[in-house]
Amino acid sequence: MAENPMLKFVSIERDMPEKRNAEKRKEDFHEIYAEYADAKAKEQASRCSQCGVPYCQSHCPLHNNIPDWLKLTAEGRLQEAYEISQATNTFPEICGRICPQDRLCEGNCVIEQSGHGTVTIGSVEKYITDTAWEKGWVQPLTPITERSESVGIIGAGPGGLAAADRLRRAGVQVTIYDRYDRAGGLLTYGIPGFKLEKDVVMRRNKLLEDGGVEFVLNCDVGVAIGFDDIRAKHDAVMIATGVYKSRDLNAPGVGAGGIVKAIDYLTASNRKSFGDDVPVFDSGELNAEGKRVVVIGGGDTAMDCVRTAIRQGAESVKCLYRRDRANMPGSQREVSNAEEEGVEFVWLSAPNGFVGDTVSGVKVQKMRLGAPDVTGRQVPELIEGSDYTEDADLVIKALGFEPEDLPKLWDTDGLEVTRWGTVKADFHTHATTLDGVYAVGDIVRGASLVVWAIRDGREAADAILERFATSAIAAE
Repeated sequence: MAENPMLKFVSIERDMPEKRNAEKRKEDFHEIYAEYADAKAKEQASRCSQCGVPYCQSHCPLHNNIPDWLKLTAEGRLQEAYEISQATNTFPEICGRICPQDRLCEGNCVIEQSGHGTVTIGSVEKYITDTAWEKGWVQPLTPITERSESVGIIGAGPGGLAAADRLRRAGVQVTIYDRYDRAGGLLTYGIPGFKLEKDVVMRRNKLLEDGGVEFVLNCDVGVAIGFDDIRAKHDAVMIATGVYKSRDLNAPGVGAGGIVKAIDYLTASNRKSFGDDVPVFDSGELNAEGKRVVVIGGGDTAMDCVRTAIRQGAESVKCLYRRDRANMPGSQREVSNAEEEGVEFVWLSAPNGFVGDTVSGVKVQKMRLGAPDVTGRQVPELIEGSDYTEDADLVIKALGFEPEDLPKLWDTDGLEVTRWGTVKADFHTHATTLDGVYAVGDIVRGASLVVWAIRDGREAADAILERFATSAIAAE
């Protein structure tokens, strides 16, 4: 009887791919984790307990068939593992790199709960699809039949790209409009290369283009082309713009030179990595080299900023967050990586003002955690008389993002938004209040995870296909 290749968690310990030495990795923007070797991927996949109720799957927004592709990997059936993986996830190699697995699949792994250490789901997922690319298993879309219906997608981020992939597989004609010169949205210009190397995103963009998706880039909807013009041109429209309006501080001196938005800072750095001409970087305005950097915020964007500043050669990098480490919204793994690279976290601290016309310091108030609010989180409270000044030459505001006012920006009536400014859309079909217009991702949810945008894009694409099918039946 053949030996069971699974349930090895009792004899094999959890082992992540080798992480590059902090002193070495902070000198460049390459990814920090090495790739699994084939034997190591099989070994780590074999630790899966194949539990009857896979919490890893139920806590994944895409409900990926994780136990199935782990078992196939352990058995050496890697191409089948890839087919299962990509059946539910448009970009598994991207999710394997940037999903906060510690909060999703791995954080809910049954063997993790029993003290054996979670299966390294994200690293195996990344390995499977990277191998698929190397082996040539990933091929451009080839619809069985081309259809006459067309869909215009506004926004080339993960939600829009995922929808485009699904629609093209069904033969629908797809055009993506995006304000930037490269597709990918935050995958391209927001997330640094040490988490997601850009060739990984660019090859996906090319795959979609080779499969017949038309990209209209450098196209600012509402300026270069009207929203109503896009609606008139296509049978359905999808809004997948994301949220790019940065939240701001209301504090004395916030308008001083040297106080910048996280999105501007990260975009400049990523453009530089592409080899673009970036005057605001070359002038030093958005370059941390030699500077005392203070990043304000505690989410994943703040982690991207502090780790980018380290790589740009900052003299020092500090992160101010008004709660403690346990209550930080960013990935704990990212916090640990940042600390290894030399970032100092200043917990229970909030800015109260800024010093200088060109910033030379941040006025800081110390906080303590008080009683929980209605959400259950403890509310930060000011400690009187605890103010001090933190020296700074560059302050980066990483306070999150809000939606732009799309009805006003696009001069369109009937597109309803919520009191938070996000677009109102059905939870299942993602249809908006405008006929034939759908919305997905952060512009509906508010700033959220890439994996949720992918799920939304796939669901909305299915709803659009159902709409087309219903119209076709009605026309007969």
